[in-house]
Amino acid sequence: MARENRKHPTQAEQKIWFEILRSKQFENYKFLRQKPLDNFIVDFYCAELMLAIEIDGDSHAMQKEYDILRSEKLDAYGIKVIRYTNSDIMSNVEGVYGDLKEKIKNHHKEQNGQNTHKNC
Repeated sequence: MARENRKHPTQAEQKIWFEILRSKQFENYKFLRQKPLDNFIVDFYCAELMLAIEIDGDSHAMQKEYDILRSEKLDAYGIKVIRYTNSDIMSNVEGVYGDLKEKIKNHHKEQNGQNTHKNC
């Protein structure tokens, strides 16, 4: 399923991948697309940061509840989840870049000296 998702990304996934995350262009961190973690597939994942980036589409209440459950489960492994909407990325990719940079800086401070990695 992850491989299939990589072959058919959404427009927002393509945009953030090619304009921000691909080929270590974002602060020299390596991000993977459609990474299986536990029983989930996250849109983007950086092992070095233990950070997942999720792109949320126009979803209904049940999907939002599922997303919260996924985030809680990944958090239990020490993986921080950052979420953006399709419209955020499509209309303001520069703002997403700046926001992501700030969130990673803060996440790095939280991680400083802590080894919370648990196997997924």
